[in-house]
Amino acid sequence: MGDMPGPALLAGMRVLDLSRLVAGNVLSAALADLGAEVVKVEAPGRGDELRGWRAGGVSTHWKAYARGKRSLCIDLRAERGKAILLDLVARSHALVENFRPGTLERMGLGPEVLHARNPRLVVARISGWGQTGPWAHKPGFGSLVEALSGFAAMNGFADREPVLPPLPLADSVTGLYGALGLVAAWRQAEQTGRGRVLDLALFDGVLSVLGPLALEHQVTGQAPLRQGSRAPSHAPRNVYRTADGQWVALSAGMQGAVVRLFAALGLPELLDDPRFSTADARMAHVEALDALIGGRIGAMSLDENLALFEQADVTAGAVLDATQLEDHPYVKARGAIARIPDAELGEAAMHAPPIRFEDGAAPPIAGPAPALGEHSASLLAGLLGLPQAEIDALLAEGVIHQPPPTPDKTKTETAA
Repeated sequence: MGDMPGPALLAGMRVLDLSRLVAGNVLSAALADLGAEVVKVEAPGRGDELRGWRAGGVSTHWKAYARGKRSLCIDLRAERGKAILLDLVARSHALVENFRPGTLERMGLGPEVLHARNPRLVVARISGWGQTGPWAHKPGFGSLVEALSGFAAMNGFADREPVLPPLPLADSVTGLYGALGLVAAWRQAEQTGRGRVLDLALFDGVLSVLGPLALEHQVTGQAPLRQGSRAPSHAPRNVYRTADGQWVALSAGMQGAVVRLFAALGLPELLDDPRFSTADARMAHVEALDALIGGRIGAMSLDENLALFEQADVTAGAVLDATQLEDHPYVKARGAIARIPDAELGEAAMHAPPIRFEDGAAPPIAGPAPALGEHSASLLAGLLGLPQAEIDALLAEGVIHQPPPTPDKTKTETAA
């Protein structure tokens, strides 16, 4: 956390985020990391369901993807709550939602209503299957999309079941596409005075990152086989076990890289073997090739392999798990994992903003993830100019919620 030299890239942008769970939070987190003001609009009670995704009793997903945002806890079922939201819409640049298609309209907050209050507003609508088409009415979670898109069928090993990703892939990809589309639409709205409605389907997002899947089917008439860590386009590419029980990931996609790899492993004669002399031949005989490479790698420790491949300029690296990541020299030097103040943990480790600038610095993280309704009163006072008496009345009526003040531990300890 700190100050960025000069203004943040998205300074002056205000985003109302009504979404829940991953995709919308990834979208608005990307904007918050670049300096946008993101107001999380949450329902009283549990708030965003992402708060309930816990590890070790801690809301880890919320801490990572709600950082730098402010929380307004408001009851949108109340007419006064909807009126407050529309007042905020008039003072904002974008709104993000991921209700099932039609829900926003039934709430009386459809795009026509929003644009009547703010013609320049960009509305990003996230759903599983899109706002139009025969499945628009269906709930669409990432796992269903990752299954239908072809991802699960091409992931894993051929002799076992299709494998879903161990992370919210479709949500994350769609969130990042949504951030790009929202910024582009915001720029157009500044030029034309009219905001657009973005239809962001999880299906479209995940399909776009599966490579030329449709084109390859057109050309070959086949679907990709599940190959584990191998690649459908080149060989060798796999993970190999070392003598000390660690793993090396290796990929040699160009002929020059293969030449260096074979020489480093003491197998230069493979270049004259018709099974391995060309890219097509290596793909056709990948089992035999992996056995030869794996045998040489398996005779050395991880450090010995890494030193050998470094010297030979071979594209290979260690397979790390989360327990090894933060202390790895590259990760530390890059500053890829940030630690920010956290009321619950003291400090929280998470990924640093992934966009870097010419000096290698990442944008500063604006602050930790907010408590539910933490900024309700300050937002209504600062953005709408509501007097304290009205804010108190809204709190008493349950239209908005704000947590009680946290005791100052320092003062308590000093008094004791």
